[in-house]
Amino acid sequence: MLLEVFVDADAMPRDALQTILKMAPEHGARVVTVSSIAHDVRSQEHITVDSSPQATDMKIISLIQRRGSTLVITQDYGLAALALGKGAAALSPTGLEFTDQNIDRLLLERELSAKQRRATGRSKGPKARTEADGERFRDALQRILERLSPGASR
Repeated sequence: MLLEVFVDADAMPRDALQTILKMAPEHGARVVTVSSIAHDVRSQEHITVDSSPQATDMKIISLIQRRGSTLVITQDYGLAALALGKGAAALSPTGLEFTDQNIDRLLLERELSAKQRRATGRSKGPKARTEADGERFRDALQRILERLSPGASR
C-alpha cells in the first residue's frame, strides 16, 4: 500500500515544504503539492487549482482514497477536520498533529478568535515561524511517516 502525502501548499512555509520533499520519499511516500494559481510551488508532483476560496482544500479532499495510508499537511483546521473524517492523518507545519481528540477544540478556538476579530476589527496576524517550530515539525513528520509507512505495525 502506497503512502501518500498531500500538501496544502498555499501557505506552507518554505522550510517545511523542503523538509517534506526530502523526508517523505525516504519513507517511500508519494508527495503531491496542491496550490492555487496565485502561488508558485515547485515540486515533482504539483496540482494547480483556480483561486476560488477552498479550491485547494476541496482538491486535496477529493484525492484522499485510502484510509490509514494518507497524510495531509496543512495549516487549515477545516481541511484537517475533513481529512481526519476521511481517515487520513493530518499535521500542521508547526508540528501539531491534528487528531479526533483535539480537532473540535481547535475549530471552536478558531471560531471564537474570528468572532473576536469581527467585534474589534483587530488581528495580530500569525506568529513568526521559529526554529523550534521547524524542529517540532521534523520530529512529528518523522513519527507519522514511520507510523503510516507500509509494513509498520498499526
